[in-house]
Amino acid sequence: MKIKAYVEGLKAKSVTELNEELVAAKKELFNLRFQNATNQLENTSRIKDVRKNIARIQTVIAEKANAAQ
Repeated sequence: MKIKAYVEGLKAKSVTELNEELVAAKKELFNLRFQNATNQLENTSRIKDVRKNIARIQTVIAEKANAAQ
């Protein structure tokens, strides 16, 4: 249920907002990977969650691009 609400929130945003959120998620993933490499990351499942969120954002961007054509 939580994921559906997140995706609906993504669909309500514009493409520029989605691109900004995508950049922020990629930065977060980089930081998580860096923390994991230096053994500072306690919750390693967060990497998986962020990767899935990046995929969700990219999917919504692709849907919007296809709808515009």
